[in-house]
Amino acid sequence: MLEPDIVNVSSMKMNLLSFLLFFASTISSSLAKGSLLQTLVPSEFNDSGNARHLLEDESQAQKSDDMAQGYMSNDELEWAIQEFGQRCSNISRIYSIGKSVNGFPLWVIEISDKPGEEETEPAFKYIGNVHGDEPVGRELLVFLANWLCENHLKDPLATLIVENVHLHLLPSMNPDGFSLRKRGNANNIDLNRDFPDQFVTINDDEDSRQPETRAIMNWLRDMRFTASAAFHGGALVANYPWDGTEDKRTKYQGCPDDDVFRFMSSIYSHSHYNMSSSKEFLGGITNGAAWYPLYGGMQDWNYIHAGCFELTLEISDNKWPSAAELPILWRYNKMSMLNLVASLVKTGVHGRIYSSGDGRPLPGSITVSGINYTVKAGKTLGDYHRILAPREKYIVVATMPGYKSKNTTIWLDEGPVTLDFVLDPEVSVKGSVLQNVYDCDCNSKSKQEFVEFLWGAHLEVFFVLIVILGFLLVLFQRRAKVKFSTSRQLVGAKRTVQV
Repeated sequence: MLEPDIVNVSSMKMNLLSFLLFFASTISSSLAKGSLLQTLVPSEFNDSGNARHLLEDESQAQKSDDMAQGYMSNDELEWAIQEFGQRCSNISRIYSIGKSVNGFPLWVIEISDKPGEEETEPAFKYIGNVHGDEPVGRELLVFLANWLCENHLKDPLATLIVENVHLHLLPSMNPDGFSLRKRGNANNIDLNRDFPDQFVTINDDEDSRQPETRAIMNWLRDMRFTASAAFHGGALVANYPWDGTEDKRTKYQGCPDDDVFRFMSSIYSHSHYNMSSSKEFLGGITNGAAWYPLYGGMQDWNYIHAGCFELTLEISDNKWPSAAELPILWRYNKMSMLNLVASLVKTGVHGRIYSSGDGRPLPGSITVSGINYTVKAGKTLGDYHRILAPREKYIVVATMPGYKSKNTTIWLDEGPVTLDFVLDPEVSVKGSVLQNVYDCDCNSKSKQEFVEFLWGAHLEVFFVLIVILGFLLVLFQRRAKVKFSTSRQLVGAKRTVQV
């Protein structure tokens, strides 16, 4: 028989083991979009009621080096990107948008028939490896780049994308997290909770944000993207805005372009091998807040602040599957990735805004009646690209400060619509054309001072001068009329002289 103190020790061990198991299960139930919520986000923002169920348990969260076998290291990824740029230089450009905490460049592959040039074409971006322990996306983007390089002269879909879209691929947003085999970056910050948020105040000081986050924000200030998608792991679903709610509850929270995002999500889901047959998500798509709310996410920030329609794509139930599964995952996602990019030119309304005065492009804005969202045209070429769900009638409105707005009705039942707007300058009450704020000539100070002189304190004098000039003009006209009449009589007399 065991001694009483030994029994007590055994009992204590069993109680401790039960507590640890309960604690582990509680943590695993709070996993959100692939992993734990960032610890800096207040706990009341974390509704774990509808959290996903991962195939791996928490003990597998920190991936060992064995799990990375077959995946490219950061150095190997960098080499692959640079080698691609040399091999496919005719349709690509390689550039960096910044560096990670540990100084690794955030390399981007641009694919286009005119890479680096500004054209009247939409731009699309794919971002992989947002979370360090979700590396499938970084591998798939390299697959995608190579496939487009090999097939852009053979496959019609590849040709369509290369010739009509500027595609930008960022294989790894979080190279430090990948090398550390953890979700956050080198500072242990979840990058998908580090963006400005409309519902909660998170990290308002941009300088205090992570360098990877700032790199993305600056990237979108420099480049105008029409749409994008970020790859994650831990589930199989296409997720769309909004990601959060005002009251922090789990419920459907659609954005102004809810129909458009459902359309985009369905393109990816139904082109996928099995995403649309999900038993957890109807049609393989979900509103982010209806799944569970999160704050500081990248996709909401893209839509609100950058005019970019972004999806969050969960492409693997297993966050870090064996490298042997990567070719299979590529086959499952290939058509989804291609069709989502191609949808930019296969539907929606596209065009340019011009001035009727001199025909130059205008950086105006495009709105659609009934949708509280504005798409801005390019500053240089005046081009715009407005994604819309097909099979509906829309009233499209073009506006520009200093010009009269115009609108027209379109139907999107059979492909995209090309619609150019020619705007007329606004006219003042006196009949003069109002100067556009974009036409400012900073060297015309003397002209401005002269106008102010005429219309300022000396307005009365100017008016008197006009009256005097008008009076003199009337006298001159009357005198000229008398002289003209006299001369006419003389001429007539001459003509009637008989010989």
